[in-house]
Amino acid sequence: MPPSAEHTTTPQAATAPAASGGVQSLERAFDLLERMADAGGEVGLSELSAASGLPLPTIHRLMRTLVSCGYVRQQPNRRYALGPRLIRLGESAARLLGTWARPYLARLVEETGETANMALLDGDEVVYVAQVPSRHSMRMFTEVGRRVLPHSTGVGKVLLAHTPDDQVRALLGRTGMPAATEKTITTPEGFLDALAQVREAGYATDDNEQEIGVRCIAVSVPDSPTSAAISISGPAGRVTDAATDKFVPLLHEVAADLSAALASSAGGQ
Repeated sequence: MPPSAEHTTTPQAATAPAASGGVQSLERAFDLLERMADAGGEVGLSELSAASGLPLPTIHRLMRTLVSCGYVRQQPNRRYALGPRLIRLGESAARLLGTWARPYLARLVEETGETANMALLDGDEVVYVAQVPSRHSMRMFTEVGRRVLPHSTGVGKVLLAHTPDDQVRALLGRTGMPAATEKTITTPEGFLDALAQVREAGYATDDNEQEIGVRCIAVSVPDSPTSAAISISGPAGRVTDAATDKFVPLLHEVAADLSAALASSAGGQ
């Protein structure tokens, strides 16, 4: 006789339901990946245990599974690092995020007349993941996928505005602060002052700092799954201070709408 259903057992760690109704082991595995990313991409088991509150045997079992799948790799020093298979997932997710953002960027173009962009912070660089160009013959164009250093861009300032000062200094130390124009901020102190102004104002500007004759206004996308910013850019003669006063509330409105759409798409699965 085969065993009855009442007497069949399954491993609890693999199938126990989470409070959210999902699979607990999956939620724990993704939580560990996010904690690794927050720690810079490389951690030890004891650090993960202290941060997550999970026992070491549970973490070891989850990490062993992630290693076998290629999402985590074990270093020679026995610490664990994010694995190369995550790159493909991240690139695909960034493309989708750009696709979802395009209707919202199109609204910015419709109402401001200027080119609209969306950018993410990827490591120490800003990467543009979406753009809808202006209809003006004189317009700004940034290739999707282009990477720039954050210190000379409005989106870079917004993306780093709430990062602790010591982490900002460390990033600038790794990238350097080359001058793209004579107006580029080239000192850590100057950049930290600019970030304080962003926090106070709620938006950032790039005033001829990346390219002479071009101004950009940027705001963050609140509660985005990853740090994201949207911006409009155009000739300095059109993106004036008076235009900025009109554009900033619209940027915040569109950013909030995009945030709500992203949250709805994530929660509706």
